[in-house]
Amino acid sequence: MSPWTDALGFAYQPVVNLCTSSVVALEVLARPEHSGVLSRARRDPGVDADLAARAVRAAARAGVLLPLHVNVFAATVAAPPRLAPLCRAVRETGRRPCEITVDLVPPYAPVVSSALLAGVAELREAGFRVCADGVGEGDLPLRLLTRLAPDLVKLDRVLIADLPRDVSARAAVAALRELCDGLGALLAVEGVETERQCAAAREAGAQLAQGNLFAPAARRPATGIRRPGAAARPVGPGPRGPRIAQFVQPAALLPLTVSAGQVRTLLTGSPGVAGVVLVDAEGVPVRAVHRDRFLLSLSGRYGHALYADRPAARLADRPRTVRADATAWEVLDVVAADEWSRTADDVAVVDASGRCVGVVHLADVVRALAESRVEEAARLNPLTRLPGSDTVNAEVDRRIAQGRPFALSWLDIDGFKQVNDGAGFAAGDELIRAGGAGAGRGTAAGREAVRVGHIGGDDFLVLTDADGPEGPAPVAAAVLDVPWSAGELPVTLSLATVVCPPGGLPDHHRAAACLAPLKKAAKALRGASWVVGGPDPARQEARRGRPVPQAGRPPAAGAPAVPDTACRAATGC
Repeated sequence: MSPWTDALGFAYQPVVNLCTSSVVALEVLARPEHSGVLSRARRDPGVDADLAARAVRAAARAGVLLPLHVNVFAATVAAPPRLAPLCRAVRETGRRPCEITVDLVPPYAPVVSSALLAGVAELREAGFRVCADGVGEGDLPLRLLTRLAPDLVKLDRVLIADLPRDVSARAAVAALRELCDGLGALLAVEGVETERQCAAAREAGAQLAQGNLFAPAARRPATGIRRPGAAARPVGPGPRGPRIAQFVQPAALLPLTVSAGQVRTLLTGSPGVAGVVLVDAEGVPVRAVHRDRFLLSLSGRYGHALYADRPAARLADRPRTVRADATAWEVLDVVAADEWSRTADDVAVVDASGRCVGVVHLADVVRALAESRVEEAARLNPLTRLPGSDTVNAEVDRRIAQGRPFALSWLDIDGFKQVNDGAGFAAGDELIRAGGAGAGRGTAAGREAVRVGHIGGDDFLVLTDADGPEGPAPVAAAVLDVPWSAGELPVTLSLATVVCPPGGLPDHHRAAACLAPLKKAAKALRGASWVVGGPDPARQEARRGRPVPQAGRPPAAGAPAVPDTACRAATGC
């Protein structure tokens, strides 16, 4: 045994969920008396792996039941036999790998990427969760981060220090949240010291947090943990609601063979535990124990005598499970399909291998959906019930980041002021509602590829695929092939479309700038008009509409107009 192990201690710091205000894990931090120990661990993978194993054993001696985060240098994961000591410690302490998150710590530059990826794959196969730690200050390339596809990304404290007053720092956190959503990861921030930092991190999209605001790292697991001042706004994918990964709580896991008496001891000694998940040797949920029903069964006449020494599974129910990538509405679908008497039961969350990684409380899911609906309603235009430009712009930026081609169209009612003046504002409002509905019908609104937004007045934005059945052509056919009127006044519409190939535009600001001259060109044509262009402003094509004759030069007899027939797909732009 190395002499430094005699003076080795550990400290614990909670990881707090900003959505539910609950503690979801404890990070175990080595606190050696000799400063050279961590430097030695950085150079020697064997020492580093031994530190991780000792962290798990120390948590077991301290009676920690929460999931753990242990720090490991990236080079250690890349070096065989990698984390064999950690795996042994997990088995010997009765832990399951899914309860342990391995925080990969920089540096990454000296590490061979293929070896690191192979090591991470082995950890995942064994059931461990993986976190990319120190992002924002370390040397982790974005390409390697995307290939690692971690379960969690932790931002270094240097990004958090000036977050409340630094717009660029908030933009960086928001961008990393967008990346995490694409990777299926959660975003955590470290070093939160003040309420303002916490609020700014939460507003920028952080889902988990650590720092002295909640509880400093201490030799004993903290009991008086400061909760966030307010629940975070859940963020999630459109109509299916926020992802439940934001609301996962640690699960009370016991082996399937446990007796009813042992479960009773756990429940009576832990008032905050609502239920127990009974799992097989692989950590797959087999039965679920609900606290109230279970204790009621044991408290009845002869209940303890009949059941105490028998398997708890006899008093348990079939578990309700959802995948970790499920959304809030999918959780409600699972709950609704079950017996009404189990409505309040927790739902077990499982990974791709079916192993339990936690539970979600129905109250958290319902609250998240209610808040997301309130936020969604606030973004809707009260006249058309369509979202505003922010929703469409966010989707434009998402498709640009994903390298997806798309078409962005600007729909406008010609001479709308004359409509209001001649037919009245009520007829104008009805025309606006009809225009929005027409765009929606033409694009099969509700599909993932299509977004229709009302940006104010008589203007609409329509985001579609670049071509095909969910491209701009059906939009043009739906709004330009039909007659429009307000009262007795005939009305025409103008449509401008910019078709963006992968890498053609940097963001939604540039897309809007490209639309402006196309809309001007469409408005300069007579009748129902459609002008299509691309990122190159010199390329425009009038697909619909008639040119306006120049003053003093009437159009020649029989001069052809721009065809007013079914539109071609916007290709070649």
